[in-house]
Amino acid sequence: MAQSLTKGARLARAKFRAWHRGTREADYMIGGFLDRYSQDWGEAELAWFEALLDEDDVDIMAWALGTQPIPDAFTGPQMDAMRKLDYVDIPR
Repeated sequence: MAQSLTKGARLARAKFRAWHRGTREADYMIGGFLDRYSQDWGEAELAWFEALLDEDDVDIMAWALGTQPIPDAFTGPQMDAMRKLDYVDIPR
């Protein structure tokens, strides 16, 4: 299904899913990551992120925080960037 959508539509869908995870912490971590890095994504990076969105928030957050091993499907430069957490800007 996602492959039939334009890149812009896929990004818009991913943005909604990234910022509506169900907890504020997950929204900031996952949505903030998309906002910070998605402008440079090609097809492979977007597909990686779409697959990540299908995972449970607690797992994604544990991988980013280093409290659980990262599955092979999600290792690489994007997860490395997510693990830096330098993109999280929590409003005061």
